[in-house]
Amino acid sequence: MVAFVFIFLFLVVDYYFFQAVITVSGNLSPTVKSIIRYGFWLPTVLSIVALLWWAFEDPYKYSATTRQLVLSGLFVIYFSKLFGIIILFVDDLQRGVRWVVGLFSKKPTNLPGEVIPRSEFLAKTALIASAIPLGAFTYGIISGAHDYHIKRAIVKLPNLPKAFDGIKIGQLSDIHSGSFWNKTAVKGGVEMFLKEKPDVIFFTGDLVNTKSDEVKPYMDVFNKLRAPLGVFSITGNHDYGDYGSWASIQEKQKNFKDLIEAHRLLGFDLLLNEHRFLEQGGEKLAILGIENWGAGRFSKYGKLDLAYQGTEDAATKLLLSHDPSHWDAQVRKEYPDIDMAFAGHTHGFQFGVEIGNVKWSPSQYIYKQWAGLYQEGNQYLYVNRGFGYLGYPGRIGIPPELTIVELKRA
Repeated sequence: MVAFVFIFLFLVVDYYFFQAVITVSGNLSPTVKSIIRYGFWLPTVLSIVALLWWAFEDPYKYSATTRQLVLSGLFVIYFSKLFGIIILFVDDLQRGVRWVVGLFSKKPTNLPGEVIPRSEFLAKTALIASAIPLGAFTYGIISGAHDYHIKRAIVKLPNLPKAFDGIKIGQLSDIHSGSFWNKTAVKGGVEMFLKEKPDVIFFTGDLVNTKSDEVKPYMDVFNKLRAPLGVFSITGNHDYGDYGSWASIQEKQKNFKDLIEAHRLLGFDLLLNEHRFLEQGGEKLAILGIENWGAGRFSKYGKLDLAYQGTEDAATKLLLSHDPSHWDAQVRKEYPDIDMAFAGHTHGFQFGVEIGNVKWSPSQYIYKQWAGLYQEGNQYLYVNRGFGYLGYPGRIGIPPELTIVELKRA
């Protein structure tokens, strides 16, 4: 039933939008006019087929990438048309007002000169208004999804042991391996990251979207992640299978166990409310890693008190915590001696603008700390914009990130 409701809505939207196509193509040759008008309905037919496939077939028999591309295609097409429909509605509204006024007033309308009728002008404007977001979304998939950028930051810590002065930390976050559709590009991103030669690598959660087996096709890519001082990882909110349907609680629990095993096979040292020490020149640096802990509606599996135990005397403490909201909600309030935290989760909304010092994304209306380096007092937080993507299989203005943070003695 839901599929048929959407089909009805799509047909209404397309019929209304088709009026602009009729207006704009009215003066073209019959052949071109037919190609444009019949061609307009091809995406509609494909969309209806996709909805019927989703309703009467089992889409989960197919890959997550297939499902994602189908849903994203529907979203991009009809979201883009909404921009044009708004303009068409304005056109219809003003024409309706003129018609009503014309019933009560007869004034001469023969003005000198020739102009494009206002309805035709707005019809063309509507088509352009729809084409711009459609083009942007398409470009974001084809180019933006794997346009990896290296972000660098230097952080000065007064308590940093001399042996770790200048340590280079590489951070990846939000791989979301179930969303990938270009393995060659993903491999290129990993190779770009490794060329930076980080001393230690942090992965801050969301290896998969829902199911642990999503990472299997990419095990031979991410197992290349190696660093002299190790690769440390944590879990994110998507790693627990909370957003999927399971036949039983046991099946869901097995999925999480398989995810833990995937971290081991990748060579990641997974920290589940634990800590590790890095040792160099007889000095230590503590790495604390917790399970997902997010403010508000997100899961709170993390137990920072357990990870913290035994690190009290460490001169420098670095925390891996997937959700940046954890920093304000607990870390800064209760653990003022945690020098720096590393997070991800926001993806920078996969949409925004970053030009020079100008940085904007819808993500900032949800998260106070959503991308880059933040400082409060003597504590720091770095929020990685994500390596992968979720939902929309692309990025516009917020490219996937490879982070390099260099720690220096203040």
